[in-house]
Amino acid sequence: MDIQLNDILTMKKEHPCGEKRWKVLRVGADFRLRCLGCGHEIMIPRGKAEKNIRSIERMP
Repeated sequence: MDIQLNDILTMKKEHPCGEKRWKVLRVGADFRLRCLGCGHEIMIPRGKAEKNIRSIERMP
């Protein structure tokens, strides 16, 4: 899966704040994602993140 910095990922499950969209801050073996609802940042393994992605929005 081709995921790049600053992409917006829509996930299958929502964050406790109610938002499903996350911004990609770091790409590698792990992703660093920021919730677009509350600003919370997480590190998540690539495999787990890719399994839960519903759609990807490219940001120019």
